[in-house]
Amino acid sequence: MRTKAKLYAAVLGLTTAGAFVLSTGGASSHGYTDLPISRQKLCANGTVSNCGDIQWEPQSVEGPKGFPASGPADGRICSGNNTRFGQLDSPRTPSGGAWPTTRVNGGQSYTFRWQFTARHATTDFRYYVTKQGWNQNHALSRSDLNTTPFLTVPYGGNQPPATLSHSGTLPTGLSGRHVILAVWTVADTGNAFYACSDVTF
Repeated sequence: MRTKAKLYAAVLGLTTAGAFVLSTGGASSHGYTDLPISRQKLCANGTVSNCGDIQWEPQSVEGPKGFPASGPADGRICSGNNTRFGQLDSPRTPSGGAWPTTRVNGGQSYTFRWQFTARHATTDFRYYVTKQGWNQNHALSRSDLNTTPFLTVPYGGNQPPATLSHSGTLPTGLSGRHVILAVWTVADTGNAFYACSDVTF
């Protein structure tokens, strides 16, 4: 009887350890925006449901850096080219509705905020926005965006704190639904983090 109990405890211990490795291992991407709230954060906080893996890993939208000259492929920008998070690329939520938007005004000073679960040496943060009249009915492409960032925040290779805010002026001349693409460029790897936020001007 004792042998069976010991065997059960050993199997239980291995199962628990395995689950711990699966839940914590392999995630090298660690940051997302919550101001304006990003698609991945909307999935993580339950505002948007049935998002798949991203609901547990809002910090994991990592892809090749160098946007817009390189980086994620057109149509896979919001997921950082990561097929596991393909729901983020769709112009509609998994339930078929529109992504919730944050209301903003052109010309206003806006505070952008990142949350980090692992802090990497950072080159910069860059923010892009869709053009007036962009095609809202397909996954985001470079042709939809003004590929000159409206805000660039250099970071000189430093590590950000767990929460980082910085302010910039939103572009004028925009109205209706748009997407703001935030890109956090890591200094010491070949990757960057991507976050798409839906806004209404």
